[in-house]
This record gives sequence, structure tokens and C-alpha cells, in this order.
Amino acid sequence: MSLIVESSDSQLTRSAQAGDVTALGLLLQRHQAGMRAVALSLLGFGPDADDAVQDASLLALRRIGDVRDPAAVGPWLRMIVRNTCRTRLRSTHPLQSIENLPLVSTDPTPEQLLDRHVLKDWIWRAIEELPAPIRMAVMLRHFSTSVTSYQEIAAACGVPVGTIRSRLSQGRAKLAEALRATADSAYGDAAALTEASRQEGLETLAEAERGRFGDVLAERWSPTVALRFGGIQPMIGYDLLLRGMEGDLEAGVHQRLRHVVASRDIVIWETDLISPADDPEHCPPAATWLMTLDGGLIREFRLYHPVA
Repeated sequence: MSLIVESSDSQLTRSAQAGDVTALGLLLQRHQAGMRAVALSLLGFGPDADDAVQDASLLALRRIGDVRDPAAVGPWLRMIVRNTCRTRLRSTHPLQSIENLPLVSTDPTPEQLLDRHVLKDWIWRAIEELPAPIRMAVMLRHFSTSVTSYQEIAAACGVPVGTIRSRLSQGRAKLAEALRATADSAYGDAAALTEASRQEGLETLAEAERGRFGDVLAERWSPTVALRFGGIQPMIGYDLLLRGMEGDLEAGVHQRLRHVVASRDIVIWETDLISPADDPEHCPPAATWLMTLDGGLIREFRLYHPVA
């Protein structure tokens, strides 16, 4: 370890690009002060500066393979922070997803960025170590395609915006700890986990179309699942969900699975809602299924309709 600590930026960057997670962690740790200084100079003291550093650090984890001059990784990291801050300052929407940054890849989703990098499973293993409420906020913030702003995440989770800020702040610190703690662990296959959840989502919607949604619920959902819709008190059992799905299908409304984010016991399905041609305003254009699992069964479900 001492040899790694004494290594140059160039050596650490090459090691990180080759999949050495310890080297990557040391790089971020070494340049943390400089990254934060850039954020403070542009955004001032406050949560926005911390958020910018968090977003930039996660983007750097995904993009370390893009560094062409390993000796210049410090300026590269500070550039990511600077671009993150400038995007926040320019935007009329102050809480923009990191996927809208100028450095974003041509790949359409964060998962595809992770899939082509050897560190993907390590990152997801670290995310798995986060407490469930914090993990849900992190997954929505950085991996959802439609529920990414603090206000949207707060509405989807049914908590105040301040709580989401706190959870993401805690997530930043805990994720750094988890990344270090899992550096030498065996990692699961994050892509396989997401693909399995995608297949389950496709099967669930297909079975619903065949009139067998109740069978899927009986097999994969807890009979005492807590259903949360909007601001109403949770309903116990899936009868309301079953009636809602059947009612939508009878009205000619269909759902199409568009995006999946999956961890060990938290799953997010994003769907398009397709209203019938003769009633195009029948339902909102999209829905987000937030599901918490226990023992392989869905124990809590929250349905949220993102703002168009």
C-alpha cells in the first residue's frame, strides 16, 4: 500500500484505468481539496458546492478511462467540477442531473457507461452498502432518467426536499466509505442484476396485458405489501394496485418499460403510459415504480408520476 500512496498521479491513473480500485480511491482522495476549492470559488459555501463535488466524483468514477494524459488527472478532475458548477449556474433548473453535463458520453444511460468499464460492479457493490433510504435517493439522483432533481426525488419518496438533501449528503460520505471498504471484495454482476430486473418488468407488464397481473402479484409481491400513492396513507395488500392496473387496461391504457435501475433490494422501473387514441389525456405520460424488496418479495411500493 505504501508504494501506491507514494505513486505519482500518472501511475495511479494508469492503475485506475486498468481496474485498480485502490488507486482510483487514492486519486479522488488526493485531489478532493482541489475539487472542493473549485466548487466553493464558483458556488460559494453551502450544499450546492458539496453536491457539485459529489456529482463530479461519480462522473469521474465512470469516466476515468477517458483520461488521455494520466499526469494531468488533477486538472481533469477540477475541470469536471468546474463544468458541473457552470452548468448549475447557467441552468434555470438549479438541480440538474449529472447526465446533462458537457462531458457526458454519447451513451444514453449511466448504466451503459458503467457496463463498458471494469469498475462497474465495484461501484454498485459500494452503492449496495448504503442504507435503503439513502440508496433510493442516490439511485434516483444519478441513475434515473426522469426523477433526478431534488424536488422530484422528494415528491417520489414522499419526504421534504431538505430530507433528500440530507440523504444525498450522507450518501456522499457513506459512499466514499463503502468504496474503500469494498475495494478488495468480490463483486456481483451489476449488469446481470439490472437485466434480470428488466426481464421481470417486461414479464410483469406482459402478464398484465394477458389478464394475469394478479398471478404475478401473488408470486412476487408480499400479501402485506405497503402501497403508497401520492400523499395518501399506505394501503396494505395489492388489491388496489390490481384494480388500478385492470382499470387502466380496460380503458385502453398500456405501459411500456423504458428504463430500469436495480440494486439488491431496491428496484426502480420507469415506464411510458400510453393513453388510448380517442382519449390522449386519459393518464399522465409516464410512471415510476419504486419498489423495496425483502426476501425476494416486494414489501413496499410507491407509484410516482414525473412532471412532464
